[in-house]
Amino acid sequence: MSEIKPQLPTDTWIVGTWDQYMQTIDNRVDEKAKTYYHNGQMRVEMPSVGNDHASDHTIIISAIGIFVATKGIDMNGKNNCTYQKLGLDAQPDVSYYIGENANIIPYGTSIINLDIYPPPNLVIEVAHNSLADDKGEKRLIYEDLGVAEYWIVDVQNVQIIAFEMENGGSRRITQSQVLSGLSITLLNKALQRTRQMNHGQVCAWLLTEFQQ
Repeated sequence: MSEIKPQLPTDTWIVGTWDQYMQTIDNRVDEKAKTYYHNGQMRVEMPSVGNDHASDHTIIISAIGIFVATKGIDMNGKNNCTYQKLGLDAQPDVSYYIGENANIIPYGTSIINLDIYPPPNLVIEVAHNSLADDKGEKRLIYEDLGVAEYWIVDVQNVQIIAFEMENGGSRRITQSQVLSGLSITLLNKALQRTRQMNHGQVCAWLLTEFQQ
């Protein structure tokens, strides 16, 4: 008879060592679950499966893609990619390497080791039921990982909360610093339009706005 392994509670932070965290990752039941480790605590987060989270996840990726294409900005995006260094681990919903770092992660790379590679320029978490954690502990993770900019897509309040990160801290911004010329206010308007329009219509509107 196979041994039944106890499962870690999900969607909450649990005190544990790095070795315990690595073992938890190996033993998790749902391979799609997102995992985080920071400051002696671990978190296994079940993936969101609802329409609102999925829709906002998709439109923010589309908006950034349209913006960089119209502005000629080099960029490579990552969906649910794992970033890790000793004692720190995160799996943001979306992340981007921008500009001179766009091609720095070679194909064939699995988990991105931040002891070897630089951190992404932009990290995004889409928050439906996890807003407090995304604004709190996860923001601290990305500060410590050296991410330049961090956005939270607040699904319930239909807005983006954006932070510039520098010197181990962060501050709210209304204009992206890593995607020069991109207004967070404009992205908020795009999110709000998705509640009355389909994504094709919103993307067409964004394309017109970005070409001005």
